[in-house]
Amino acid sequence: MSRDEMNVVEELKKKRKAVILAHSYQPPEIQDIADFVGDSLELSRKAAETPAEVIIFCGVRFMAETAHILAPEKTVILPEPDAGCPLADCIDVESLRGMQALHPDALTVLYVNSPAAAKAESYTCCTSANAVKVVESVPSREVIFAPDRNLGLFVSGRTTKKIHIWEGSCRCHDGVNPDELATAREKWPGARLLVHPETPPEAWNLADAVLGTGGMIRYVESSDADMFLIGTEEGMVYRLRTLFPDRRFLSVGSIRCEDMKKTTPEKVLRSLRTLEPAVTLDPVIREKAFRAVSRMTEVSS
Repeated sequence: MSRDEMNVVEELKKKRKAVILAHSYQPPEIQDIADFVGDSLELSRKAAETPAEVIIFCGVRFMAETAHILAPEKTVILPEPDAGCPLADCIDVESLRGMQALHPDALTVLYVNSPAAAKAESYTCCTSANAVKVVESVPSREVIFAPDRNLGLFVSGRTTKKIHIWEGSCRCHDGVNPDELATAREKWPGARLLVHPETPPEAWNLADAVLGTGGMIRYVESSDADMFLIGTEEGMVYRLRTLFPDRRFLSVGSIRCEDMKKTTPEKVLRSLRTLEPAVTLDPVIREKAFRAVSRMTEVSS
């Protein structure tokens, strides 16, 4: 983006009383123009707390929906309306209700990577960072965990509760190349390997730590290592390099989300000019989903 275009963005932000939020998987040029870059939980909180009247959400649809759930009085714009999430798309209300009928004693913990209509059918939501803590907080001995299978497996190994796991996955993380991870470990034996819990157990077994994006930042901050192999969506490497310019980071596992790369500076600028396309939800669904998301934020506060 040129300096003149950057100036236009700043002027429009003031005029629209807008803030630009970007997920850590967004392209570098989007992270550079964002007012705040973070993970799902951080962005949800920022959307609710910011005094801005307009939220330009650079991410995928379920994230913008979550911002609208928490801040319905604000205008939430998703610059690229076709930026979806195959993981979120793998769960639907009818099938979720069917699973709940099979396990009537279980409360449902839904990963935030899910559609608002499914959130409305759940007891609470979670992120990859707080999934174990949220499951432990649920007042039932059995839990339905959806829609990510790998994250559900990760949680089930860290709780005594009985977990009924939905068979879904993030195809980017689930398709990680373990051989590439092993080769990287051999090539850089002194580096720390960090992988996301959406990757399969084969990747966890090779890693020094299994963490969400926020956890990766905290791990690097407290580590004395100078090189890190990052096994999550490649955009996270740019985020880490920006935060820790004195360390070295390498993306491993060939994890790339094409939906996260659909947002462009031109689309952000267009959204600021037109305030479109806005994300809205049925008020009944939004209110039910709000209860689930609020339980998540209360546990993590």
